[in-house]
Amino acid sequence: MIAIEELTATAAKIRLETFRAIARAGGGHFGGSLSVVEILTVLYFSTMKIDPRDPHGDERDRFILSKGHAGPALYVTLAERGFFPREWLGELDQDGSRLPKHIDRSRLPGIDVSSGALGQGLSIGVGIALGARLDARDTRVYVVLGDGECNEGQIWEAAMTAAKYGLHNLTTVIDRNKAQVDGLSAEVMPTDPLADKWRVFGWEVLNVNGHNVQQLQTTLDRAKKTRGKPTLIIAETIKGRGVSFMEGRYEWHSGMVKEEQYSTAISDLERLLTNG
Repeated sequence: MIAIEELTATAAKIRLETFRAIARAGGGHFGGSLSVVEILTVLYFSTMKIDPRDPHGDERDRFILSKGHAGPALYVTLAERGFFPREWLGELDQDGSRLPKHIDRSRLPGIDVSSGALGQGLSIGVGIALGARLDARDTRVYVVLGDGECNEGQIWEAAMTAAKYGLHNLTTVIDRNKAQVDGLSAEVMPTDPLADKWRVFGWEVLNVNGHNVQQLQTTLDRAKKTRGKPTLIIAETIKGRGVSFMEGRYEWHSGMVKEEQYSTAISDLERLLTNG
């Protein structure tokens, strides 16, 4: 198991490079990309059974970033994990790029599902998890949702289906940063009591600090031991995590940074990289 200190340092590096990549592209989805970093780091560097040298191996675990607008964070994570050269990150959101704003499985190794239209990822994950069980493959499926995405009715249809079939090889993580494009999630469309709703739908539900890699690692490992039902992990996060003027502000769901803002953000993120 990878050391917690190394996971923390890797997450800080991924967050810095994610910000740089989005800023270099002229702007984009800063808020939700920065909030999901630790979740991706623990999944790709500790939890999932994957091999960058064989990105399409049948026995690998599968990952679905249903909140596809956080693609920049996934791109940086994949590059850091060795799926493709870091130099490709300079292509983010450029014409003809292998790294479009929303992820496309046909363009990059390591991406299992294209996403961007919110609400679809869990349904796809249910299908993959059920298929793996029918094929008697030791494959786990991981889906990351946004909390605003849980406004979509299709999420709840998929949740019922996963519970019906007892898909204990399916783990879903909600990146609960409490903000979405139009405002605070609790004001746009309240979903509380969120944990109780998923439990009633038949899921094992666990809560975690989504920026604490040790908690994430422990909780994801615990999910592997659950039998007879799928697991939901509610990861409490901060939109725009690590950048002082972005944290907790829905206005930074997407946007562009000015020169002075860029300098402030880099200083904030380099401080995290140094201090952990």
